[in-house]
Amino acid sequence: MSTPADQLADEHQDSVERAAALLAQSHYCIALTGAGISAESGIPTFRGKDGLWTKHGEPPLNQYEEFSADPAEWWQNVAERRRNPDELTATIANAQPNDAHYAMAELERIGILKHIITQNVDGLHRVAGAQSLTEIHGCTTLLRCINCNTRSPFDEIPEIFPPRCDKCGGIVKTDTVMFGEPIPPDCLQRCYEESSKADCVILVGTTAVVSPAADFAFAIGQRGHPMIEVNLDPTIISQYCAVAIHDKAGELMSRITAEVKSVLADDSA
Repeated sequence: MSTPADQLADEHQDSVERAAALLAQSHYCIALTGAGISAESGIPTFRGKDGLWTKHGEPPLNQYEEFSADPAEWWQNVAERRRNPDELTATIANAQPNDAHYAMAELERIGILKHIITQNVDGLHRVAGAQSLTEIHGCTTLLRCINCNTRSPFDEIPEIFPPRCDKCGGIVKTDTVMFGEPIPPDCLQRCYEESSKADCVILVGTTAVVSPAADFAFAIGQRGHPMIEVNLDPTIISQYCAVAIHDKAGELMSRITAEVKSVLADDSA
């Protein structure tokens, strides 16, 4: 009798092989990841049936305006949330990378995946070993100067509110991008540079509807290069992808990575 794992392997084997072939023959593949990959590490998504925003309501769209009006009070609120973490803060603090994060780090290590653009703020790609990474919406474990974009580890609450940048004296906030806050220009520049070189993109755990992150992936497809989708459910981009596989990212990315290594081994034999 076949097991659920066997059924999964049979159902997706052809797609896994086609995805691996595209990755192996690419010269400069990048990835775009979203909340779906971190959901398998226990971090709840924002949208959808059980999303945080669905249950608790969306944050105000003028978050950055409120921060700019009184950074000291905003930091006091941050300190309070650190003392009494909400659901998301506590979950991210305890989360660990899953098989999908590690598989993508392995694809980078063997030279297939050149860069990851992630919409997630949890830092799990970095923990898993990713080196070439743009966290386009920031990271909860970093602080960032809003003047010069210098980043530093967010290890503890600063003593003075608001903290100031050691480099330029600018006001420092957490690195995560707020509603109403521009994407940091250094992040945008890196995304433009990486996506302009790409001849393949793999989208993992993202519906690719949030700009500007999604725009970088679509630009690659519009140049005639293959897009590969790995997502739990079909999305609006599925029809545009050379390969679209719908199941858990951890299982699929592990299999795709193993298949890529097999293809490379055969090519070098």
